[in-house]
Amino acid sequence: MAETYTKKEFGAGIEEQTLLKDSNATRIVPKPAEPVRLSPGWEGTGKPDDELNFKGMTMDDASLELNPPRDRLNLIFFIMVLHGIGALLPWNMFITAKEYFTNYKFSSNYTGAETVYREYYISSITLSSQTPNFLFNWLNVFVTMGGDLTTRIVGGLCCQVLIFVSTVVMAMVDSSGWPGIFFWITMIIVVVSNTANGIYQNSVYGMAAKLPPKYTGAVILGSNISGVFTAVISLIAQLMSPNLRTAAIYYFMTALFVLLACFDTYFALPINRFYRYNEMMYHKEDRKRKSERHFSSRPPYWKIFKQCSPQLLNIFLVFFVTLSLFPDVHSSIVRSNPDFIIPEYIYMSVMCFLTFNIFAVLGSTIASYVQWPSKKRLIIPVALRLLYIPLFLLCKYIPSSVERTLPVYIANDRVYFIIAVTMAISSGYFSSLSMMYCPSMVDPQYASTAGMFGAAFLITGICSGLCAALIMPTIVSLSIWQ
Repeated sequence: MAETYTKKEFGAGIEEQTLLKDSNATRIVPKPAEPVRLSPGWEGTGKPDDELNFKGMTMDDASLELNPPRDRLNLIFFIMVLHGIGALLPWNMFITAKEYFTNYKFSSNYTGAETVYREYYISSITLSSQTPNFLFNWLNVFVTMGGDLTTRIVGGLCCQVLIFVSTVVMAMVDSSGWPGIFFWITMIIVVVSNTANGIYQNSVYGMAAKLPPKYTGAVILGSNISGVFTAVISLIAQLMSPNLRTAAIYYFMTALFVLLACFDTYFALPINRFYRYNEMMYHKEDRKRKSERHFSSRPPYWKIFKQCSPQLLNIFLVFFVTLSLFPDVHSSIVRSNPDFIIPEYIYMSVMCFLTFNIFAVLGSTIASYVQWPSKKRLIIPVALRLLYIPLFLLCKYIPSSVERTLPVYIANDRVYFIIAVTMAISSGYFSSLSMMYCPSMVDPQYASTAGMFGAAFLITGICSGLCAALIMPTIVSLSIWQ
């Protein structure tokens, strides 16, 4: 290939005499050539030299970055759904097993005498479940929790596996002579289980954050399915088992298999090329953000709180109303018509747990496609949901601890079913809508803090609703109704 040349003046010296000259005694030197560039311009991407030279990367990592893989058969998506189911499993398993505890372990037929533990099981189990979550969520608003993801997930799962093994053993043991000890052991089990679950649940969302946004949605979907899953398993166990004790053993063993599946699939994730690629890109972006990050002050918590307070009120009210009724009041409503299509022995399982969980999932799904009403007007239907409290009390709600004096005005199972369905749908729909609106009320850089405020008010609404549920038996037994 022919070279191009330019002319440069020089003084006659010994070395220069040997250089190529033209007729006017000027030195001829080559013109600098353009550097060779790779197509499609790898050097032109602006990446650091370490990345251009693949420093610190294996050939497999380089191959992943050059050829981003896909989630074949949606395998990782379904694994995230499974972990979403596992994240709410302890809470759903213990509240859905109400009949096993109240009609078997704490019943007078089993213990030989009436006990107060039957009366307070649901309220105690829900408070024991949600108190750890209440503390963790409010702490997480102001303190960022760190730690190795694998340690938190594996530790949380192992603890829950041991808890459910203990629960199965306790189901096999004859505790008729010590119902009080059994009650408090159960409460301790629930507190420890939900503490471990709080760590595990937080870590699952951290794991999903490394993937595209739809995989966080998969975890949420799994959390919604978890209630339906436990209600169906409970119903199947009751239909297939000769007694409540055997049904409970099968029921809690199913939870063990689900948790072990979560354990196994977590360690299978690094084998998948799609997950490995997203994890590698997440860590690369994280290192880049840390290198560019400058010192900044703490978020303006009061300002964020004021801006998103309308949605925080919505979140609180939705969960306050729902947990005032579900599961305590809802599960204590008995069949009005002996000829109703649902038999009495599965009436509570179907009309309460299965109905609520299925239609709450439906309401949450609708919120992904329809966002109505607007942020300003959402408070109107949310406040109207307070009417569900008297509606449920007017149904055939028969608390075990007191004698009802309030007349039953809604003695129709079909009407009760319609009330239950609309309550569940509105709970799933308005809770999702208010949680979606909350981060959008503040500047984008404060959206995560607003989201944590939303989660904290969610659990505050749950705990307040559970406390309100404790006074519902007193309300229907007041002497003024006589």
